[in-house]
Amino acid sequence: MHSRGKHMGWSPLNSTCVKLYLCSNPEDSVVERRALRESVFPKLIEHCRHTLGLEVRLIDPFESSDPSRWPDENTRQQLIKACRKSSAGPFLLALIGHEYGTASLPSQVEVSEYQLLLQESQRAGVSTQELERVYQRDENTIPPSYCLRPPHPCCPQQAEVEDEEAMRMKAKKEELRKMLQTTVSLCVDNGVMSPERAHSYYRSALDADLRFALDNSPDNDIIRRGLVYVHKVINAKRERQMKSHLQSQSEAATSDLGTMPTDGQLLSELCDNFLPGLISSSQLLVYTTATECDRRLGYTTARRRGYAESLCQQVYTDLVGLIDSLSILGCDEGSQLADALAREQAEQEELCDVFSRLYDIIRPEEKQVRAYVEQSEQQCPLVVTGGPCSGKTVLLAHCAQQVKSWLPDCDPVVITYFCKLSTDPSPRHLLSSLCSQIAGRYHSEYSSEQNPRELDDPSCSPTANMCLSKFKERLSSLLSFMPSTEQPLVLILDGLDHIGNNFGPHIMEGLPSPLPPSVKLILAVSSKRTQVLQAINPQRGPPQCVSEGREKESGYVCVQLGLVDKKQRVKMLASLLSNSGRRVTSGQQALVNQALTSCCLTLYARLLHLHISLWHSDSDVTESSLPDSVHSSISALLDHLEQKHGSSIVACAVSYLTLSRTGLTEAELADLLSSDQKVLTEYVQQVESPSSKMRVPQIDVERLLLDLRRFLIRRTVAGSHVLFWVSRHFKLVVAKRYLGTHDVRREIHSAMADYFSGGLSCEVAKPLLVKQKFGPNKDTTQMEIHIDRQPSSQPFVFACSFNEVGRVNLRKVLELQHHLQRCDKWEELEHGLLMSLRFHQAMVQARLLEDLVTMLEGEEWSSHFRLSRERAVLASILKSCACLLQSSPLQLPSVMETSLLPYLEVFPALEGYAREIRQERRKIGSGLEVVLCPAPSSVPSIQCLKCVAKTRDVSVREAAGTECGIVAEIMDDGMAWIWKGSGCDVVKLSLSCEQKELKFAGVKSSCQFMLLSTQCNKIFLWDVTGPEMFLQVKDPLKTELSQKTLNKVEGFVAYQKLLLMWWKDENFVSVFDVSSEILTHFQCQSCVTCLVCSSNGVYMYCGQMDGTVSIFDTNTGSLLATCSNSNHNAVTSMILCEEKWEMACVDRTGSVTLWDVAANGNSPRLVTERFTGGKFNNILNVDYSHEIDTLLVCQSHQVALWDMCDWELWDQFLAPQGRAFTQAVLSKDGHFFLALLDTCPLVLVWKVSTGDCVLSLEINKQPHKLLKMASDIVCVAHDGCLTVWDSGMIDAAGPVPKMGCGVTEVVVERTGFYTSDGSETVWRWRLETGLPHANFLHDGPVEKLRLSPDNIHLVTLSAGEIYVWQTEPGQNILRMRGSRASDVLITPNSNFGVSISDRGMSRVWKLAHGTIVCSIHPYLSDAQVSPESTFLIGRRHGDLLAASLWSGLISKHFSCVESSEHVVAFRTLSEHPDFVVVMASSGAVYTWKLAEETLCRHFQLPYRFHCQPQDFQMSSDGSYTLLSTDNEAIHLLDLSQVRLCSFKTEGPVIKACLDKTGHYAAYISHPTTTLEKNCACYLHTRPVLRVLRLADGERIGSVFLAKNPLTLVMCERQCVFVGFEDGSVGVYSILDDTIKGEELVRGREKLNGQMKRCPFDRAFTWLPLATPNITWP
Repeated sequence: MHSRGKHMGWSPLNSTCVKLYLCSNPEDSVVERRALRESVFPKLIEHCRHTLGLEVRLIDPFESSDPSRWPDENTRQQLIKACRKSSAGPFLLALIGHEYGTASLPSQVEVSEYQLLLQESQRAGVSTQELERVYQRDENTIPPSYCLRPPHPCCPQQAEVEDEEAMRMKAKKEELRKMLQTTVSLCVDNGVMSPERAHSYYRSALDADLRFALDNSPDNDIIRRGLVYVHKVINAKRERQMKSHLQSQSEAATSDLGTMPTDGQLLSELCDNFLPGLISSSQLLVYTTATECDRRLGYTTARRRGYAESLCQQVYTDLVGLIDSLSILGCDEGSQLADALAREQAEQEELCDVFSRLYDIIRPEEKQVRAYVEQSEQQCPLVVTGGPCSGKTVLLAHCAQQVKSWLPDCDPVVITYFCKLSTDPSPRHLLSSLCSQIAGRYHSEYSSEQNPRELDDPSCSPTANMCLSKFKERLSSLLSFMPSTEQPLVLILDGLDHIGNNFGPHIMEGLPSPLPPSVKLILAVSSKRTQVLQAINPQRGPPQCVSEGREKESGYVCVQLGLVDKKQRVKMLASLLSNSGRRVTSGQQALVNQALTSCCLTLYARLLHLHISLWHSDSDVTESSLPDSVHSSISALLDHLEQKHGSSIVACAVSYLTLSRTGLTEAELADLLSSDQKVLTEYVQQVESPSSKMRVPQIDVERLLLDLRRFLIRRTVAGSHVLFWVSRHFKLVVAKRYLGTHDVRREIHSAMADYFSGGLSCEVAKPLLVKQKFGPNKDTTQMEIHIDRQPSSQPFVFACSFNEVGRVNLRKVLELQHHLQRCDKWEELEHGLLMSLRFHQAMVQARLLEDLVTMLEGEEWSSHFRLSRERAVLASILKSCACLLQSSPLQLPSVMETSLLPYLEVFPALEGYAREIRQERRKIGSGLEVVLCPAPSSVPSIQCLKCVAKTRDVSVREAAGTECGIVAEIMDDGMAWIWKGSGCDVVKLSLSCEQKELKFAGVKSSCQFMLLSTQCNKIFLWDVTGPEMFLQVKDPLKTELSQKTLNKVEGFVAYQKLLLMWWKDENFVSVFDVSSEILTHFQCQSCVTCLVCSSNGVYMYCGQMDGTVSIFDTNTGSLLATCSNSNHNAVTSMILCEEKWEMACVDRTGSVTLWDVAANGNSPRLVTERFTGGKFNNILNVDYSHEIDTLLVCQSHQVALWDMCDWELWDQFLAPQGRAFTQAVLSKDGHFFLALLDTCPLVLVWKVSTGDCVLSLEINKQPHKLLKMASDIVCVAHDGCLTVWDSGMIDAAGPVPKMGCGVTEVVVERTGFYTSDGSETVWRWRLETGLPHANFLHDGPVEKLRLSPDNIHLVTLSAGEIYVWQTEPGQNILRMRGSRASDVLITPNSNFGVSISDRGMSRVWKLAHGTIVCSIHPYLSDAQVSPESTFLIGRRHGDLLAASLWSGLISKHFSCVESSEHVVAFRTLSEHPDFVVVMASSGAVYTWKLAEETLCRHFQLPYRFHCQPQDFQMSSDGSYTLLSTDNEAIHLLDLSQVRLCSFKTEGPVIKACLDKTGHYAAYISHPTTTLEKNCACYLHTRPVLRVLRLADGERIGSVFLAKNPLTLVMCERQCVFVGFEDGSVGVYSILDDTIKGEELVRGREKLNGQMKRCPFDRAFTWLPLATPNITWP
């Protein structure tokens, strides 16, 4: 059993649980074991879960205080074997004290040995009556043996005498044990029994367990896998106890009945012989401690507690070291971050192996499957059918293992997929997984590195934008081109008929028919589910065996699983009994044979084995003793388990296993049982004084699982080993027995949701109400006990000590959502999960990004949720960043923060998400936090929809939308598609007439109505607010006019139940009453072109082709009046303002005619006509807003805006050169308009007040039409795809502040900053609001911008003039002409300004009033003012000069030592004002002390390092110098330690900046990794801002920039400012716990007022002096 040759070896990678068996003497280790369970292992469990992702379980077989509940030796050995096999580290923890322990009575003695013991006892005159009473003969054991009778449990009425009875039984048991050992000793003395065999009767449980665990085991099973602690206690017994103990030993030694080893001898042999041998041979870890006690006191309780405390510390330290060293291989990033589809492939292969091992009976159908596989000409699928539990899955799993042996001449690829056991049973997931496996196995270009499930990114993956139909095409393509005769494909699908929503047939329809020559497809289908078969051949009925030659007409080959032969089932049952050491008598066999006749299923035979293995040879069994079906057998099994283990623990355990989504790990099951009120109450009632940390003993859970092990699959799901029912019929029986009501199921789901959410682990001890009866005549009392359930913590990501990514808690990810849904905790599901950053981070790190997006977009639960738009926004952002997040999952918080911040005012519910991002960053202690988000250049769509079954060449003919957000689109092929709003998919609309499907021709909408016209001149009306019913509108006049030509409805207006329709090229209007279905006509003078109705529905205004407007009374049908414009151009639109009794008519040239219609009985009075003078007769569309009184008129060449108050032409926007408008609509607030341009795949957003295009909405397809809904903007593309934006997001993104041109300069002050873009304006921003609050206007473009150190004066250089502003009042106090300056400086003391001129004298002047102090004649390049404001230092002709700011004279001069050298760069040091650091062209670094004019050479750069003057920067204390940023690296000089540092960047550096404090360096680089070079997706091509900590080179954080940067500035308050080319500014705060900096303003004020204008319009404008007030000569 323990031979080394058959052992397969152990690897820590095979398990995710550390399973420790605690080996001890139960009488001598109560204190130590309790201390370990309550103090050490809860802490060890958390350590392993968080750092290694491992579970830890301690199995203490003697945890119960009741010896009758202790497991026997056979059970203990099974537990030891399980620990040795499955533990991901050490499996044995042994405690050896000073007491050896007593040997237990053997549970089973072979007949020959038992009779020998009886004979020897009788010869010695020893009574055997008690021995014969407690043992009974059982012929059902192999070999026949005498078995120990089970003890009789006490009745409840005998509770008061239970203790007395227990003591009496214990004494009898001890007497019998001694008698048995004495008899064994006699046998040894008489030579009838070997000493080795005799030792089994002497050994204690401690000795027996240790030897079983360690003896004859391979070294690989022992090395660093066991810990043994030996505690030798000297003088353990007091003197008086010691004397009596020695006297009893002496009496035993002089007895005439033979000798047997003493406990001391056995303990010595164990500690001094057995264990030392393993230390040398197998490197067993054994720790020995000796405690010497006072002879008078012995081993006191205090000493024992002291030893227990030191033992706990030692055990924790040793176990952590062992587990960490053994499990470090399993904590690599690859095992956790492998692609989700690759994980699933491994899981499916493991399932195939598990099911194949259940193939105990050879089925004749296996030959048919083999024949199908071997037939190369067979191109039909093979369908294996059968009823429930008939063995379809097991047969196919076995066949999958045999395929390679069946096809020895080729290398077949075998792929199995068990649909029922997939973690995601959706058809998209199935198709995606199959595509991935096929491509990966054939090593094609579509391998798992290019994940077929990647999201909609057209450049990142060849599978972008793939819907279900696209996956079908991909699978069909792979099946057609990948397999070959040398490498055929055998695809086995089990449970395809169990996929929800009847998607199985859809998948079958997507497979090629006939199958490609080198493809074999095998399906397992229940004989009761024929939909999948009908998908293969719609004409075929229920499945039946198909003979040769009928495959073509049936479409598949069918194999019907028959009944299993009874002889084979009897043989299998006998084999199972033999393997478990049991058999049955001939009489019992007859009953078994009869039972096997009643049910022919293999599962029934397995269940039968469990029942009959409990029989003894003298058991009284009848026909009714055995159940007659699978379900009754399962129910009988549960009855037996309840009787053995207790009803509560069994009921709860099987209920938790049944209702779990993917199964449960053993540790999870133990935690759940320990948290269950019913189970815990049952255990508490068994003890008098329960511990506050009481849990369900792990040994009880293990014993229960041992009894269930034959019916639980141990499978791997997401990296964890879980237990799952072997058959769904166990779930059915458990559900019927224990989970009969919805409330019960919801309660179980709620408990599991609480567990996986981590809510239980955060709680303190919870009260438990327990009813106890303390005596037979006493009342039952209820008491409250506080118990800490101690469940495992449940973070979404475990922090791993071996990598920064950590391990995802996939168990929580997979289970929590399922249980929250099932227990109706919808709010917690939405807020705590779907909109939780931690959940998103876990899903992204686990490569389940697409599953996350599907959950966020899903309409399945939309009726239970309130924040559908917020979820849609999150999903859209995740999709847009999918490619980046696949390769860099840790970038999720940064990406989401920058994307969400502009829209938090639109979606306040997302503020919690943004807050969670900040909290996580602070928890980590480092990162870049967005303080001011730059203006977005685009707005993420909240939904992007595709029509599922559309051909490629079909385009949209017409589209329309209702006010409530429903969109209909008509395609060229006559199909109609409907979108019913946010969260819904696009669905096909089908209408039939005379058993023929109708083809549609057009669609119009008004209010809540849609009017659909067909190609057969039928018109249907749909009220979208009611049920999906379509009312046919019949117009006899149109029917009489034309039967053959298509009658096109040009438009209609709805008023309550009236529809007013006009037709193309017709001069009448049809009015349809929906209630009465009566239709009337109104005749006009010419063709009707537009129509409007009064708010009360009485008056109808009809615009016509000749410019006439006819006014009708809809009640009487009479024509009231007519009017016409002067140029007789066709009226294209009419706007009725009933408050003013005005009607505005827009003709086809864009001119507006305004009429007074107050007197409806008379002709309207012309108020005014506004002519645009345009020559274009191409009004494309008109849009207007009553809220802001604005009318938009769109023509191909321009968009015109009219003020509807005074009807003046407000503005005109010309189309870009070479482009033409196709449509334009006003935004929700009217401050923007959205427009489509021909051949432009964008929706462009123009700002009305400035005429600038501020946003571009991406659709990546040619747009067809824009639809403006109540809260959405929908773009219909030419191919029918719908892209939806939230109107509020557009209104929020448009006004985000940005300057007119690119930001060229940023200057930081205490509360904000100044920016310049090269225009005439300098903006002043407040950080607390994130908005500009003032601007400083100049008469020319601003070239330079300087702020005095005291923040009082702002100095600007504009068009050669110097402006001096006072910052607080904003007053321009000085405007100086004639400086000819190219730069300006301000002295550190804020008193003087210095104008640098390269064409004349540089001047020093007083900042307050502009008085010139002195002039400096030589031009000094790269000039700087010394920190003490005394010198102007600059380069001239290769030397460094210092000019006095008082006299203007050159007073200091620095020249390099070598004449060939020259100064290339220098910096003054504010913290060391006397020194200047100088860099020479040779690479020499000098310090120049100005006061003494001394020179010191410090460093010589190596030849490969050089200084780039444009990059040269230095910290204020001179500790760090930025030298250059070439070769994709930042080169720094650390002068404090005189060393060079090079930090590799992720691409060429665009900008770099050194923090003045010397703590950080910030740089912006273009990404150029292999992935990014080959990827053209948005974020992978964008520059990245990164911050580096200089002390250790650690990267603090990074942010992907949405646009190109122009300026990079760092301030001393750990803040980074980035100016962008579009005029916006981003501000980012450095969070670093290692360096405490000044806290920056992190929150923005809530701006008062609801105005949505651009923030620039609210800024104060400070004007300059009209003319210069100082002119320099």
